[in-house]
Amino acid sequence: MRRIATLATALVLAASACAPTVVRTDTASTSLDAAIAGSWRLPVNTARDQYRRPRPTLNFFGVRPNHTVIEITPGSGWYSEILAPYLRDNGRYIAAVVDPATIKAGRSRDYQQKTRTDLEAKYAAGPAQYDRVEVVAYDPEAPRFGPANSADVVLTFRNVHNWRMAGQAEGMFRGFYHVLKPGGTLGVVEHRAKGDVPADDKSGYVGQAQVIAMAQAAGFRFNGASEINANKLDTKDYPDGVWTLPPVLRLKGKNRDKYLAIGESDRMTLRFVKP
Repeated sequence: MRRIATLATALVLAASACAPTVVRTDTASTSLDAAIAGSWRLPVNTARDQYRRPRPTLNFFGVRPNHTVIEITPGSGWYSEILAPYLRDNGRYIAAVVDPATIKAGRSRDYQQKTRTDLEAKYAAGPAQYDRVEVVAYDPEAPRFGPANSADVVLTFRNVHNWRMAGQAEGMFRGFYHVLKPGGTLGVVEHRAKGDVPADDKSGYVGQAQVIAMAQAAGFRFNGASEINANKLDTKDYPDGVWTLPPVLRLKGKNRDKYLAIGESDRMTLRFVKP
């Protein structure tokens, strides 16, 4: 009996020695699933999961619950609803928003101010999910998102076309490189053009090779591409560019069913690493 007990103890100890890796992986997966299924998420946002595919996208970018993650211009907080609670206990979620004070007075400044105000109101209304969210305001002409080498992951979703049109893309990628730790990940999702497009192109689409080149010029190493967010039905030749498709449906009643059937845009999903 004593030998059996000793053997059993040894087996338990051996299992315990191996357990942390398994438990950490399972816990992270469950936490992400719970965040995606969270009752606090707006129905209009969860309806878009079929197009934005948050679970495989965040897994592809290697986001872990103990990471410091900076999301660039979260907009109305679509990904905030997932990332903030997922990172709340063991990591950090930082929402990087444009500082309205750095924009010339006018419609653009008003838009940025309203976007920031609405986002912060969303966070304030849900303390159980967002009480530990950090908001960082940046100047898009000289972007800094935090101390050098301080973030594990930087994420940007469908923003590159705006920066290119404003002549700010190169500076933004340099800012990402500055804030990421060596070995840190930059994850980019963007509307994918059929090929290269001019910087002032108004379609909202960008060439995949162009995005890779911008990241590499900033010092990043290209680490992989995924077709998670691809859409082969997207012909990319619409009268109002990508905004013809949902969720914007800029043409309103005109051919609404046609564009709803296509779904949201074809998107590149790219992963880069800071050496």
